[in-house]
Amino acid sequence: MLKTSIRNKLIVLLLITTIVPFGSSIVITYLYTKNSIEDQVVAESRNLLYQGKVNLESYINELNDLTLSLYNNPDFINYMRNPDQGNDYLTIGIVKNVVQTILYTGDTINGVRISFTEDDRVISATKRSTVVFSSAGKETNQDAFLRAERSPYNMYIEPAFPQQEKDIKRSRNIISVHRAFRNIPDDEVLAYISLDISPEKIIDLSRNLYIGEKEEFYLLTPQGEMIYGSDLDVSDGKNNQKWIKRIVEEKEGDGTLEWKEDAFNGVIMYDQLPQSAGGWILAKRVSYANLYESAFSVAKINILFGILGLTLVVLATLFVSFKITSPIRVLLRNIQQVEKGNMNVQFPSFSTDEIGLLGFRFQQMIERINTLINREYKLELENKNNQLKVLQSQINPHFLYNALQSIGTVALKNKVPQVYTLITYLSKIMRYGMNMEEDMVPLEKEISYTKAFLLLQKERFGENLDYSVEVDDSVRDTAVPKMILQPIIENYFKHGFDIREGIGRIELVCMRKDEELVITIRDNGIGVTDERLEEIYEHFKAAGLNKIGEATNIGLKNVYVRLKLYYDNQAILLLENPEGGGFMVTMKLPMKMEGDSNESNHH
Repeated sequence: MLKTSIRNKLIVLLLITTIVPFGSSIVITYLYTKNSIEDQVVAESRNLLYQGKVNLESYINELNDLTLSLYNNPDFINYMRNPDQGNDYLTIGIVKNVVQTILYTGDTINGVRISFTEDDRVISATKRSTVVFSSAGKETNQDAFLRAERSPYNMYIEPAFPQQEKDIKRSRNIISVHRAFRNIPDDEVLAYISLDISPEKIIDLSRNLYIGEKEEFYLLTPQGEMIYGSDLDVSDGKNNQKWIKRIVEEKEGDGTLEWKEDAFNGVIMYDQLPQSAGGWILAKRVSYANLYESAFSVAKINILFGILGLTLVVLATLFVSFKITSPIRVLLRNIQQVEKGNMNVQFPSFSTDEIGLLGFRFQQMIERINTLINREYKLELENKNNQLKVLQSQINPHFLYNALQSIGTVALKNKVPQVYTLITYLSKIMRYGMNMEEDMVPLEKEISYTKAFLLLQKERFGENLDYSVEVDDSVRDTAVPKMILQPIIENYFKHGFDIREGIGRIELVCMRKDEELVITIRDNGIGVTDERLEEIYEHFKAAGLNKIGEATNIGLKNVYVRLKLYYDNQAILLLENPEGGGFMVTMKLPMKMEGDSNESNHH
């Protein structure tokens, strides 16, 4: 009904022309908004990270300058070179003053520690105690001292305790800055100066680089150790996060990553401080859910308005389609009544548009037909007997063929294409068989006739019959005797089809082998016994039908005799039972005939 109804086609067409633009607009808007938001967020985050890098670098450089300022104090330098000779009150006072100056210069410095390399003496001070001169004991910062000594900047920043914004412990040191204090201009290391830094400054700088509920921020050492993290779960991961390893291994100092591992699905932006400022890595993570939240909102609004618009469009479509097609349906019902023979149909009042004009013209046509029927009816009756006599006298093959064509045309007009097809096949078979003017035909023409015969059998047996026809293009124009295939195929339906197993199958294959046309016809019947094959061959050789003269032998012998007449001894007809069962007939014909001999020459 959908394929034949104008109303349904009109509804579908109108819906497609509205739904596709609306749907495409929503999808394109969502994709464009999503990409725009992603680019915008990435650009803003990169700018924030860069600004944060500048601020952190400035802060680290300030701490670095505090330790470098010690080189400007000659008295302190002399004491560092000869700590054993500086035990007088004045020298100790100078040292205490230098240590306390560093301690109270920066608000975030919790402690200062000077560890000498030659002996075990240590000078330390915190904001909770005065300057203390003591022995080093078991030094726990040897690894950090070694890294500072090996650094080209004589400095190493050691993360002490990773911090998280919602779990800040102000009393803890977040980092320790270690400097190898050398005996300038020599490379000899006199001592190691360590500054314990509290988290306030770094946390305040980090807090401005991300949105707490939607984004994540992490501060890492060049080795991937966590200095600060906005997510405690990630901070406690002890550097087993794959994304941290990936960032540390990146050769570029900054960049953007699309990440879908470690229970995170989103974008990671990162930037790195210069090595002179510790080489810290600033990393910011934004999940796709938060990144595309605005895009989702826009898409929802578009979908809401789209649904509202589509609802209106659907209602308008239904109204227009019913308005247009209702008169057509009325006209169609009247036509169906006329087809049934009711010429007194009642027409409603039509509108003045094209459809109304069509209905009015149809009404006029019915009235005129009624007039013609009444006027011609008597003449029809008077001529009926004469027409029947004429028809009876014209029953001959040519008339029968034309009659079949006429019946097929009526079937087609009445929308019964299957009947038309079958009549066409039957008429093709009759015309082919009744044409006595040709004995040799192209193989293509013989195959066409055979297909028509098989199609009629297919219509008869339905799903119980299956056949296949394969013809090489190189042999389609080869001349063969007319009606050479149909007798062999018909044998199967007479003797093998009813006693088969499963679906009946026939295979016809025509191909060229060297200079021969090889035609193979195979079925899935029960075949014949070896004794019966010998009897059939003997029957071929006989001058006429013997006591075994059944229909099978008649059809096969007819083919055998005609091959001998046309091709003399150059044609071969083989009968065999193949290994897979059934019965197979093989004909081998020369591609070119010698001379112009044909069947009619032998009569």
